[in-house]
Amino acid sequence: MKTKCAVLFGAVSYEHEISIVSAIALKDVLDMELVYIFCDKNRAFYHIPTKDITSKLFSSGMYKKYPRLTLKNGGFFQKALMKEKKLDFNFLLNVVHGGDGEDGTLASMLKFFAVDFVGPSTDASVLSFNKLYTKLYAASIGVEVVDYEVLKKGAYKISMDYPVIIKPLRLGSSIGVSIVKEESELEYALDVAYEFDDEVLVEPFLEGVKEYNVAGCKAEEFIFSMVEEPQKEEFLDFDKKYLDFSRTSRVQAAKIDTFLEENLKHTFQTVYGKLFEGALIRCDFFVVDGKIMLNEINPIPGSMANYLFEDFTMVLNALSKHLPREKHIPIDYQYIHSIQQAKGK
Repeated sequence: MKTKCAVLFGAVSYEHEISIVSAIALKDVLDMELVYIFCDKNRAFYHIPTKDITSKLFSSGMYKKYPRLTLKNGGFFQKALMKEKKLDFNFLLNVVHGGDGEDGTLASMLKFFAVDFVGPSTDASVLSFNKLYTKLYAASIGVEVVDYEVLKKGAYKISMDYPVIIKPLRLGSSIGVSIVKEESELEYALDVAYEFDDEVLVEPFLEGVKEYNVAGCKAEEFIFSMVEEPQKEEFLDFDKKYLDFSRTSRVQAAKIDTFLEENLKHTFQTVYGKLFEGALIRCDFFVVDGKIMLNEINPIPGSMANYLFEDFTMVLNALSKHLPREKHIPIDYQYIHSIQQAKGK
């Protein structure tokens, strides 16, 4: 019998549509029975039959004809004739990119209602969603990062030399990102970024840098993807990344020596640590003069980075069997009982 995997997607985020594209792409790569759960702009949940799922279904609003779901203790429930029926699946895969999915909101809800899920925990989400926190986390574990400064909305002066790259602090998919080559371009680029976030990250734009992506997770042991060297452009804008999120065909492994490959995987393992247990993540690294630097952590990568693995179904199955378990906290009211006994009640 095939594993039943619930795919949770959509939700309230600038990356809502990208999440839909990612979720649909998984139909072609996962040899599992998929159970689709869509979260709309009002944060209402719907059970969408796998055979009916298309992008137009959501843009047209036709998804509303399908059954509504309620998230309660133990899972998602659908109203039946006389009682509620629990949606049947073995584990849930969080494919909500951006806000709600990657900021820890859904992770907290799923944990609270005791739903087994593959995805970043609340703590992992918070540290990877905010690019400043990612930098601070990397520094705390001895992983190098690119120089940076953070500006708050209303600030239009920077201290580093041009060219620089401007990024909203809490956003992905290259939304609101600009390369600024001279001072005359700075104000406009910052205004664009401030449309999406009250804080922005400023980094030097490194030319001639080598970039490598590694995905993976910890099951019984670490599972690493191939090392990918992304296409060479100044940076991947929103349109190119949007297409990237629907990738299902495997890419070519980077042509690098064993020493660099092992160092990239070792750095990935250091970043993953215990923090990201239960999640499949992708790390984007820069290599400058032989030095590896963490660029970004993608806690819910586009199409779950399936294209970097030889057998993505095997990877997800293995991870789903080694999800972190919440420590049992006994609640027996001994303290209150002791107070009552002391008072003779």
